[in-house]
Amino acid sequence: MLLEDVLKEFLFDCKLRRLSERTIKGYKNNNLAFFRYINSEFNIIELEDVKYTIIQDYINFLSGKKLKETYINGIIKCFRALFKYCYDEGYINRNPMDKIKFQKQPITITKTFSDEEVSEMVMFYKGNRFLDIRNKLIMVLLFDSGIRNSELCGLKMTDIQETHINIMGKGKKQRYVPITPTINKYLIKYLRVREQYIKDKNKYETEYLLLSQKGRKLTIETIERLVVEAGLYAGVRSEVRISPHTCRHYYAQAQLRNGCDLYTLSKLLGHSNINITKIYLQSMNEDGFLEIATRTTPLSNL
Repeated sequence: MLLEDVLKEFLFDCKLRRLSERTIKGYKNNNLAFFRYINSEFNIIELEDVKYTIIQDYINFLSGKKLKETYINGIIKCFRALFKYCYDEGYINRNPMDKIKFQKQPITITKTFSDEEVSEMVMFYKGNRFLDIRNKLIMVLLFDSGIRNSELCGLKMTDIQETHINIMGKGKKQRYVPITPTINKYLIKYLRVREQYIKDKNKYETEYLLLSQKGRKLTIETIERLVVEAGLYAGVRSEVRISPHTCRHYYAQAQLRNGCDLYTLSKLLGHSNINITKIYLQSMNEDGFLEIATRTTPLSNL
């Protein structure tokens, strides 16, 4: 069976399972790059001829290009998805990815915003216009719920409940985050101006919570731009990446500093494995650990 034929079938299956366009694009591009390599180096175009040694050779080739371990592991995940599909469909008797191990990733310290920078960023958007109030709510949601950028864009009116927000995360996994007093304050204000803004406008995509000036679903790029503008205003340190995902890092570390346990935080962030959540713990500096230890010392809590 031709590799490109099975890839087309696999990608169609991914669409049926409603995987994100970004995920499907990654599966397609990374597997096609692998196909081109093994065709050029080994003259292989058939699925049955792909052995684990061939895949390992390609991974070694990528490592030789000094690519980051996290990047290579992302490619390995794409291969795993494709060959698992082939095995499940009975196209191959053995899955060559079973012998392929992930690259060992170095522990990296993720620098995030300081409390002062977050306060300034949230205060940046002010005013009573629809866009001003919307932008303020966006910043509050990013910092006080740990929501991902794509999840924020996809929030619908029906996701807003009385005490919590339903979030459809990666892999179509649903989770819940509380509507904190701060979120509730700006949510009430936004919903009030939103109702007036969309009044008598039939073509607006009113099923979504956050709308653009033209009444459309917000894009990832728009939220990235809003965060960068707020970060520049706040004078965020040069070593800190100004992005929505850094807001998520801040949320996670702040929750840990304030005494939230890893299991609860893992559920709030929508992680499938608590080991993923531990990365945020590893990124905390010594002051963060000392603050927690001081607040939770046994004798002080007798």
